[in-house]
Amino acid sequence: MYPFNVRVYGLLINESDEILISDEEEFGVRFTKFPGGGLEFGEGLIEGLKREFVEECNLAIEVAEHFYTTDFFIKSAFNESQVISVYYLVKPLSAIDLNFKQELFDFDMEGDIKQAFRWKAVSEIQVEDVTFPTDQRVVELLKLRWIKA
Repeated sequence: MYPFNVRVYGLLINESDEILISDEEEFGVRFTKFPGGGLEFGEGLIEGLKREFVEECNLAIEVAEHFYTTDFFIKSAFNESQVISVYYLVKPLSAIDLNFKQELFDFDMEGDIKQAFRWKAVSEIQVEDVTFPTDQRVVELLKLRWIKA
């Protein structure tokens, strides 16, 4: 049996057409991704995404619409599982109260797990701005959609 790792992420775009990205470090491994994370057993996708936003951003969100689900094979960078990621466009239900950074990996905390948030203009974001292949595909699709809008 091959394990699956189901992940759920939120694409939060502000009034200035900037998307929220998360710089993270876990046990010495650095990566940049969209806010979200692993689905817990017994949780639905939207429930898991709302939980992740409260845990990571201290922010309640509304899920606006489904954006993308992984449609190619991707092995986890952290274990032997196959990753299936689901992305939703989300909206904040209150003001966002985070210490936004300008520089990559500009952490305020110490320890094995670190996180910092940045805004990146949708018109300027590139696939190289995020670490994982599925997030890179989402950047491609987001730019296509934004150009048409």
